[in-house]
This record gives sequence, C-alpha cells and structure tokens, in this order.
Amino acid sequence: MLMNDSPSTSTTSEVDEAAVAATGVTEIAAEPDLAAELAAMKALADERLAELAYARAEIENVRKRAFKSADERLSSGRKALLGKFIPVLDNLQRALAFDDSDGLRGGLQATLKQFEVALAAEGIVPVETLGLPFDPRVAEAIATRESKDHEDEIVVEDVQRGYRLGDELLRPAMVIVAKHVSD
Repeated sequence: MLMNDSPSTSTTSEVDEAAVAATGVTEIAAEPDLAAELAAMKALADERLAELAYARAEIENVRKRAFKSADERLSSGRKALLGKFIPVLDNLQRALAFDDSDGLRGGLQATLKQFEVALAAEGIVPVETLGLPFDPRVAEAIATRESKDHEDEIVVEDVQRGYRLGDELLRPAMVIVAKHVSD
C-alpha cells in the first residue's frame, strides 16, 4: 500500500465535498465576505461623519472668535475715542468754578450738561467718590486734609472726576482724603 492510499489521508476535494455535505453550502469562500465589507464601509461612514461634525464645530468656533475679536476692537476704539472727551469735561468744570458773569456761566453749564448726557448715552458715567470711603480701585489720593468733621479715609474733595465705561474704569478720580484730627 502506498502512503497516499492510506485511509487516514484525504485530498482537498474530499474535504470540500465533506464540507458541502455537512453545511449544505455549495460555494465556500467563492464570494467576498459581504458582512465584513459592510462593517468596514459603516466604520468609514462613521469616521467621515465624525470628521464632518468636527469641521462644523471648528467653523462655529472660528465664527465666534471672529465676532468676539470684532467686538473687542470696536470696544477698544470706542473707549479711546470717548476717553478724549473727558478732558473737555474737565475744562468746562474748571471754567464753571469761576464767577465771571451769569450768561457765561449759564452757557457753560448747558454745554457741560449736554456733554454729560451725550457721554451717559454712550455708557460713560462719573465715579461717585465724594463723602465715601476712599477706594483705590476707582480713585487716586493726591493729598490728605485734616478734618474734625470726617473720619479717616473719607473723600472730602474731587479734584478731578473719574469715569466708567460700563463696568470698566475709564479714568480714576483724583481725590483729597480726610485725616481725622480730634479737638
């Protein structure tokens, strides 16, 4: 008996015939695995969908950053422009301190009021300090004045008014602060 004739050895065709008989499938591995191909395509579609979602989110973030940057530039320009009007207010306030004539004084008061209204419409308001405790966040103390009527650290005079633009300090006030003296 030859080695190939041994009953334990089988050929490929015999194995294929046995598999067909056992499973009833006549073509084994003749067509590609459709389930694996479908899974690969689904994974690719999911990957592309995730990339699309990321790209959309990035576009939205870029748009938000652009709007924020434009708002910041606008606010900075507005602040610089409106800040130039404050010295005009200072000069009008100084002019009102002198008693020359009623007509001049009335005209200056009307001009000052008009400036204050225009600036208030843009969000610029004066910082209130007079009679309040000194606050270094909104005022600079340029001098102290002895006083029997005020406690220490109370603002007794606004030398130059401070202004805010919204919640932001545009210019600190320059003030004189009381130093209490006893009798």
